[in-house]
Amino acid sequence: MSYAGPGFEPPPPRSPLRRPLAVALTVLVLGATGGWFVWGAVADDGKGRAESGGVLPALSPIEPPDFSAPSRPATPLEGKVVVIDPGHNPGNFKHTAEIARKVNIGTNSKECDTTGTATNSGYTEAEFTLDVARRLRTVLEREGATVKFTQDGDRSDYAFGPCVDERARIGNAAHADAVVSIHADGSTQGNRGFHVILPGAVHEGAADTRPIVASSRLLGVDIKAGFISETGSAPSNYIGGGTGLDTRTDLGGLNLSTVPKVFIECGNMRDSKDAALLTSGTWRQEAAQGISEGIVSFLRGS
Repeated sequence: MSYAGPGFEPPPPRSPLRRPLAVALTVLVLGATGGWFVWGAVADDGKGRAESGGVLPALSPIEPPDFSAPSRPATPLEGKVVVIDPGHNPGNFKHTAEIARKVNIGTNSKECDTTGTATNSGYTEAEFTLDVARRLRTVLEREGATVKFTQDGDRSDYAFGPCVDERARIGNAAHADAVVSIHADGSTQGNRGFHVILPGAVHEGAADTRPIVASSRLLGVDIKAGFISETGSAPSNYIGGGTGLDTRTDLGGLNLSTVPKVFIECGNMRDSKDAALLTSGTWRQEAAQGISEGIVSFLRGS
C-alpha cells in the first residue's frame, strides 16, 4: 500500500550499498557460526579424533543474574527486648505529695518515688538518667534490640513517676530479656565510683525474686565489666566492698520484677570529681556505651 499523497513525504531512496552490506554481514555471521560448529566437531582428546563420534558436546545453561536484594546481616540483639528505666522524673519536684504516696513492694510499703538527688551546681539526677537512657537506647537499637522506656519525660497523664511498682510491671509486661534502671547516687564528698545493685532473694507478698536472682547477677556482672571498660571508672569505694556490686531486698523496682533486672548507680553526684564526669556529655556517652556492652554480653550468653 502506497502512503504517497497529501500529508505524506515519500520514503527516502534506498542506498545502493545497503543490500550488499546486509549480504556481507549475513555471510560473516554464518561463517562465524559455522566456524564454531567446526571447532566443536573437531575438538578431540589430543589425537585429532572427535569425541562421541563427532557429536557436539551439550552446552551448559547460562545462569540468569541474581537481582534479589542482599540479605541483611543479623544484629547481636535482634529479637531481644530491653527495658530502660530512667530513675525518677524531672517533674517529681513539683509533685512531692503524689510521689510520697505509699505502694506495696512485697516486703513492705514504700514511697511511690522520690525526687532523686543533684550535683551541688543543680544538675539533677532525673536529667542525668534521661540523658544516659536516651543515649543507651540509640546504641541498643543500632544493635537490633527493641527498646522500651518506663518513662521518657513525656507522660501525658501524669507529670511525675511512674511509681516503683509500676516501673516493675512495665518490664514484666514487656517480657523483657533485660531491664536496667539508671541512677546516680547522692552520698558525701570523697565517696566515689559506681556500683550495680542486684536483687536479693525475696519471697513475700507480691514479691518473688527467686527465679531472677541468678540471671540478674549475671546481667549485673556483665554491666559492671562493660562500664569499667568504656568509662574507666572505678567501683564504689563506699558500697560493695570494692566489688562494684551490692545486693538489696528493699527496692520495689527489683522486688516486684519477674524478669532479669538491675540498678546502676553511675557515680556520686555530691562528690566534685564524680560530678565533673556526670555532667560531661562525652562521659555520659561512654557510660551509655558501657551499659550497652554489658547488656549485649549478657543477652548473647542467655
